[in-house]
Amino acid sequence: MSETEMRQGSLDVERDSFRLPGSDAAAVAPASATSGRRAPFLGQPWREIAARMARLRPAALKPVFLAAIEEERAFGHGFVLIPVFMIFGVLAWLALPFDLRIANLAVLLCIFGMAALACRGRLGSLRGPLTAVSLFMTGMLLVAVETWRTDTVVLDAPVTTDVRGVVFSREQDDRGRWRYGVDVEETSRPKLRRQPLKVTLVARNSGDPFPLGASIEGRARLSPPSGPALPGLNDFAFDSYFKGVGAVGFFYGAPRQSEKAATGDPGTTGSLLSAVATSMAAMRETVGERIRAAIGGDTGALAAALVTAEERAISRQTVEVLRQAGLAHVLAISGLNMALAAGTFLIGARTVLSMVPGLAHRVPIKKIAAAGALLMVCLYILISGGAVSALRAWIMISIMLVAVFFDRMSISLRNVALAAIVIVVLMPSAVAGPGFQMSFAATLALVAGYGRWRERRATQTEVADRGAKGRLLAGIAAGILVTSLIGGLATSVYSIAYFHRLPAYGLLANILTMPLISIVIMPFGLFAMLLMPFGLEQLPLAAMAWGLDRMLDVARFVTSLDGEVVTGRIGSIGFVLIAIGGVVVCVLRSWLAISGLVLICAGLFSLTLEDGSLPDIVIAEDGRLVGLVTDSAIATNRPRPPDFVFSQWQRALAVGKHAPPAMLAPAVDDLYPAMDKAAGKAPPIGGEKVAAIRADFSSAINTSTEGSFVCREKQWCAARNGIGWTIVTLENPRLFPALCDQADLVIVAARVDVEACRASRARIVDARMLRRTGAIEIRAEPRKGQGTPLLQFRSAFTTLARPWERHRTYDWRSGAFVEEQPAF
Repeated sequence: MSETEMRQGSLDVERDSFRLPGSDAAAVAPASATSGRRAPFLGQPWREIAARMARLRPAALKPVFLAAIEEERAFGHGFVLIPVFMIFGVLAWLALPFDLRIANLAVLLCIFGMAALACRGRLGSLRGPLTAVSLFMTGMLLVAVETWRTDTVVLDAPVTTDVRGVVFSREQDDRGRWRYGVDVEETSRPKLRRQPLKVTLVARNSGDPFPLGASIEGRARLSPPSGPALPGLNDFAFDSYFKGVGAVGFFYGAPRQSEKAATGDPGTTGSLLSAVATSMAAMRETVGERIRAAIGGDTGALAAALVTAEERAISRQTVEVLRQAGLAHVLAISGLNMALAAGTFLIGARTVLSMVPGLAHRVPIKKIAAAGALLMVCLYILISGGAVSALRAWIMISIMLVAVFFDRMSISLRNVALAAIVIVVLMPSAVAGPGFQMSFAATLALVAGYGRWRERRATQTEVADRGAKGRLLAGIAAGILVTSLIGGLATSVYSIAYFHRLPAYGLLANILTMPLISIVIMPFGLFAMLLMPFGLEQLPLAAMAWGLDRMLDVARFVTSLDGEVVTGRIGSIGFVLIAIGGVVVCVLRSWLAISGLVLICAGLFSLTLEDGSLPDIVIAEDGRLVGLVTDSAIATNRPRPPDFVFSQWQRALAVGKHAPPAMLAPAVDDLYPAMDKAAGKAPPIGGEKVAAIRADFSSAINTSTEGSFVCREKQWCAARNGIGWTIVTLENPRLFPALCDQADLVIVAARVDVEACRASRARIVDARMLRRTGAIEIRAEPRKGQGTPLLQFRSAFTTLARPWERHRTYDWRSGAFVEEQPAF
């Protein structure tokens, strides 16, 4: 071979090394080679860059992408994605500003479903996307059907009336008050046109509690379930709607036994189901009372909560300590509680059966123990009341125990997906709540982490034997640490989004308490439940109480470190991206999981770009509480603001300090009118009194401190903020004509004649407006020229077309819904 031929052969080898598998040589050869001229010689660095660039071409990436999809399909992750797309459909339907008809959704589901089934051959690549759309439409259809089926009658406005009904649930709080769930049979004085079917009423001086199934009556104050405390926060009316509760309130005085018998046909299916529910509630209550009687105090209330899920008897201080320490999840009947109970029963029963000589050789004792554990968790879910987290845990544990019967793997992502599918089908609205999302996020992360650890362990080489005892202790310590870390990371974004707080030392608290929960609290709690029918629960409950006391000691220690981080609200876009990214990272196993990390990073970047400025003024939906917000404090018009609303403001705005108003003494000489009549029917205030009231108001506001309220007791509160606005809140609505032109913003928690003050420069917020808008945030909108900035309003509700919001548009005078949108 000549030198020329040898050189040409070496160039051909170098050129072939650039080719991708299956690519055409002409596609990658230089243009000079195709034209008959020899290509210039490339150095080694340039050849590597050219090869890498060639791998990024779409033609080269397509087979790699398809191979990754086949890898995911081999893992069975197509099934795992089924509930994910269904959940997206549920959340999309709930987020719409209007209702989609069930018939329309059913038609769309049929169209996309049949299209997915028809995709074959060349169109086979479209089957996956069409299936995803069909699952998305399935989720929308399921939640639409649930909403139509629920059809809760929600009270439209606060009212005082006589209520008669049947007690279907009762709960005692830490102050000894009883909270009754009542199936309403009749209202009178006045008789409500839209009577709620179920209400919850607190009896402050109830004496001996009424049993379940008792017919009671009494004078009660009923109110609609509250909406969000601020725009973007939790809407409690949404939760009440899907629970069937149409109103909340309290009895005036003690309720009494009704002389009228409860109505209803005992032979109907509804009555039978109601009787079963009442029996289970009575059993749950009996178990809780026996636990609290045996232990007592907050420890007994905690022990009862771990078994029956009744948390109202726990003092607020203890609940707050557990939340700040990151141990609030212990109160929920979740996967941890049920897994420990089932695992303790399974191991204990199998150990006892193995001690019988020869039994293990004749019968499958593992499967017998699994059957007993399955029966036990079924009783557990009935006693615990069936919350979403408990239901999810019960489904998963049941699937794991049934898998033992068939010698199949118990812990897998398929089981998590199956549990999610069951919950989405049975109660799709539950997926919008933090209980479902946090429970499944933690479970998904733990199962995915366990799967990766198992694969890594299978591929590792054997290490030197360090002794069985050392490996056991190291494994337990590592398991506790990793479980706490993964669970905390998986739920952190949900804790920030829904509760606006993050326990900085939550990992430490969980590591210290996990041995107590796993070895003492839950096992002895299980022993107590097994021995309770025989009256022998005292000793195991004493051991359980000791473990709970030590857990509370740890919680108080961690809380004393002052490590809770109040984060404030975060944007919905960043939260959604981080949540979806976390699901992708946990579900996918190939290099496609990197896309989840990309989504998480995009979500974090989105959070950094958000406008973190605080509103200048916040108004509660009833108009009775108003706050001036600064970076250091929230100044309110009430010395002791209601904790339910104000605590949400503090966490959502990340402002902890409260600035109370300066209270002035009641005015003398009968200067101010009485509030014994409605503002619209009372006679107008005389001209001389109007001048005196305005003078008193001006004197007080001119001598007040900027950024804080000054209040004339039972009449008005006023303030000037740093922007220059004058804000007045009227407790006495009869003062509206006299003071409506004395401020930039007037808030009155009653209906007033706005037209009478239309010439004023003030923006007026009254009860009529707040009923349509809910809670309000106000920010400064700078003018193009000079002058005081304008008031920019943001309301909690932008539409009232959804079923859980529509009661705000009902007019009891006409008996019809007035389709009127929130407006300013």
